[in-house]
Amino acid sequence: MSRALAVFHARFGRATVYQLNRPFNVHAHREGHLIFHVGGTPAHIDVCDQRHVIGEDSIVVVNPWEPHNFVPNDIDNGAIFFVLYVNSEWFAPPAAREGLRFGRTCFRRTPALDRCIRRTAALVCGAPSLGCLDGELRHLIDSCYEESWRVSELMPERSSIEVTDFRVRKCIKLMSDSPCAEIELDHIARESGLSRPHFYRLFRSQTGVTPNLYLNTLLMERALDALVATETPIADISFDLGFSSQSGFTRFFAGNVGMAPTDYRRAAKVLRA
Repeated sequence: MSRALAVFHARFGRATVYQLNRPFNVHAHREGHLIFHVGGTPAHIDVCDQRHVIGEDSIVVVNPWEPHNFVPNDIDNGAIFFVLYVNSEWFAPPAAREGLRFGRTCFRRTPALDRCIRRTAALVCGAPSLGCLDGELRHLIDSCYEESWRVSELMPERSSIEVTDFRVRKCIKLMSDSPCAEIELDHIARESGLSRPHFYRLFRSQTGVTPNLYLNTLLMERALDALVATETPIADISFDLGFSSQSGFTRFFAGNVGMAPTDYRRAAKVLRA
């Protein structure tokens, strides 16, 4: 059974250690996403329809808003992964860079990176102070960023969604103002003066993701905030997010995070500056 071994929320984003043995639904984050294998059987990560092996000799990173999912190889015992979700604002790259955008999705895990990964994962599991963890995370993320660009001939692309069409901006505002599991995307389209087919095509061309995936991301962000920052009962969180039942919310959460919301809340801590 997938479970959270350690979860920390802070200004940088989230630092987590998971034991995972179940596949995820395709999902996305507005944060940069780094995945490190630290024990057990290697697995696969699908990013933008490309499959990558994540094991002791590789690192997989996901840029903001790139659709991805996790595919385990060992469904009996699973494996342990150190996973980071990094706010682009916290990363604060030099002026020459355009946000937290990695050069390659999968690259080699050098001996120096391996030592840094294991040291930082141990700190996360050891309930560190924010000051200690902050410095280690900055070093690890910056090192991964540099390694991802080391032999890449690509140039950084946009690090966040840049919407120019006013109708798509209106759709995003309507979804963001009150994200709800039962929101009618057809209604959102009509409110913005678009037919359903035009709405879906235009939204994806402007954002790189479907309206459904974008809405699911908003719902996950609200769910994570409610689970970690409040003591609101999970049944009430389910209702507030528009799910018809707590079991429906649990299935949604497990499909995007890999475990039940009760397990995530039990492991999660908030680190204060």
